[in-house]
Amino acid sequence: MIIIALILFLAFAILMIASIWTIFSKSGKPGWASIIPIYNTIVMLEIAKKPLWWILLFLIPVVNFVIIIIVWNEIVKSFGRTPAFTVGILLLTPIFLPLLAFGSGNPSANAPYSGNDALLDN
Repeated sequence: MIIIALILFLAFAILMIASIWTIFSKSGKPGWASIIPIYNTIVMLEIAKKPLWWILLFLIPVVNFVIIIIVWNEIVKSFGRTPAFTVGILLLTPIFLPLLAFGSGNPSANAPYSGNDALLDN
């Protein structure tokens, strides 16, 4: 039973690493950066086009949850997806992260989505 749980855990970990690696690569960043702690957060901020000082906001309790939602929303929008997809990533990560990584669409400055997110846009 423990071996089956370990195999499932490793499969899940490999899927998540491969997904984030692919998202980084599609965004023009080195894929290996996804497995380096702290540096992967810096790269995510670059992909989301947010200032580097925002990394300090990740250290503040409760604020860090808001910041990660904003960063993921910007990454999702750069792939041309809607904020509903961000909700999917936040609630059903094992399903939506691979969909974002391995699905169609490449990040660009001219992503098709142009909704009015007054609270999320900075």
